[in-house]
Amino acid sequence: MSKLPIKIGKSLEKRKSTGSLRELKFSEDLVDFSSNDYLGFAGDKGIFDRSSQILKENLLLKTGSGGSRLLTGNHRLFAPAEELIAAYHKAEAALIFNSGYDANVGFFSAVPGRGDYILYDELIHASIRDGIGLSAAKAIKFRHNDVGDLQEKIRRLKNGISGEMYIVTESVFSMDGDTPDLHLLAAFAEEHNFHLVIDEAHAVGVNKAGLIAEENLEEKIFARIVTFGKALGAHGAAVLGSTELRDYLINFSRSFIYSTALAPHAVAAIIAAYENLQGEGISEIEKLRENIRFFKAEVSKRGCQKQFLESNSAIHCCIIPGNTGVKAASQSLAAAGFDVRPILSPTVPIGRERLRICLHSFNSKTEIEELLTALKGLL
Repeated sequence: MSKLPIKIGKSLEKRKSTGSLRELKFSEDLVDFSSNDYLGFAGDKGIFDRSSQILKENLLLKTGSGGSRLLTGNHRLFAPAEELIAAYHKAEAALIFNSGYDANVGFFSAVPGRGDYILYDELIHASIRDGIGLSAAKAIKFRHNDVGDLQEKIRRLKNGISGEMYIVTESVFSMDGDTPDLHLLAAFAEEHNFHLVIDEAHAVGVNKAGLIAEENLEEKIFARIVTFGKALGAHGAAVLGSTELRDYLINFSRSFIYSTALAPHAVAAIIAAYENLQGEGISEIEKLRENIRFFKAEVSKRGCQKQFLESNSAIHCCIIPGNTGVKAASQSLAAAGFDVRPILSPTVPIGRERLRICLHSFNSKTEIEELLTALKGLL
């Protein structure tokens, strides 16, 4: 085997020296305060059994789809799945992609074009940044959740805008757990005929159909990206929008066109998860919301608010500056029986390293109390 190029080896050594080298690890038998399985759907036997039933009913006992959707991979589960997804989210149409990463790369590389502008929140997800990087549009970032800064950036461009303007943010940010002023953004975009694009990966399920639907803003949003690998416990994603947008993506989104389609069992799991979300899953949403309220109250009771970023979502972040310190804190919590993962720089800015605590419907109040007691001792 040939030697690794020198510059690649140096990059690895730099990561090691800063304590930021990523490694693949097995999830230990610890209390889960780390996964994105907010409602416990990933291990739900009812969803698993319903998925199997859907496959049998449709005579799709196959391990793969056999090709891209434009060739042989467009099996008969896709149409009912996309109709179910669109109806649940009150969208005109939905198009399934293989993952949230594929959906964001496919959307942003295909839709905004030369002469257009993309204004994006500085903390936007890496998959959106990568999609923007493949676009011919000009991209400008604005300060996190700062609509005033967004408006000022656009004001400076005002006389030079000839193409379309796309404003991009998330309804719940994955590394902070916070939310922008969606009503203000929607009103601003509507007033100026800009296109508002919202990634709802961490809101779907936790907020039922997402924060856009919860706030009745569906008609004001150009496109929404929803994912199934978090609260829905499955895999894949969808872009929600108009029928014309769906048709455009089918014809011009390269990550859609040139990817082998999701296997039947993956799409069956999506259908089963959405069915459960409208049935027994409603009680899981209420349990999660109660756990979020309880967690915030317990943080306040222990006087730890200053260490935590403000959040009303299932994601709560405790700032512990420095990769070494936050990794040590995570290891101490693991020794106490809790799976809480450290978020290191450069994933987050230097000095803003953190423990990212994910709450779930299946976490007990005792587990939450014991976690925060252990964390208070570390702080």
